[in-house]
Amino acid sequence: MSYSIKLHPSVNKFLRKCPGNLADRIAAKFRLLTVDPFMFLESFSESKVYKLRIGDYRALVDVDTNRKIIFIRLIEYRRRIYKKLK
Repeated sequence: MSYSIKLHPSVNKFLRKCPGNLADRIAAKFRLLTVDPFMFLESFSESKVYKLRIGDYRALVDVDTNRKIIFIRLIEYRRRIYKKLK
């Protein structure tokens, strides 16, 4: 059984505003996550949040393995994402 993806409203807003080719790359990466998320995710600090690399962008992701849900919390340019978390 594959995972389902849920997007935070800020992620939806980001995807609507970004150029089409970037949105396509991000969507393709999300589709890969549904099959085997831990193949593409890296731990982010000491929390249970993971990061997903998408070119120069990063997505912060929560994974609920019991319910098979991947929640995309934030997508941002790689330099800005870490500043937003401070």
